[in-house]
Amino acid sequence: MSEDISKQKKAFLRKLYLAHLIDNERHNLLSLHQQTGMPRRTLQDAIATLSDLGIECHFVVDGVRNNAGYYQIKTWGPISGPWVSTHLEQIQRQLE
Repeated sequence: MSEDISKQKKAFLRKLYLAHLIDNERHNLLSLHQQTGMPRRTLQDAIATLSDLGIECHFVVDGVRNNAGYYQIKTWGPISGPWVSTHLEQIQRQLE
């Protein structure tokens, strides 16, 4: 049973979770949607605001087809990527 968490904390944890996924595999919106079950709009909003946490993420164009490519974390900024990896299960539980 997960504890009730605030909307702000859930948004923060969602960003950490997505940054972890992006940093560990090549993902686009479709693959993130398939892996997380999150709506595309939620994913887009969370990725667009990763910079609020100091995480630099950009889209790498991979081919000539429109939207062909993947997201990539350039830097985690003040966030510790290894800490997120270590606490991933706890983060996922709180997002359920």
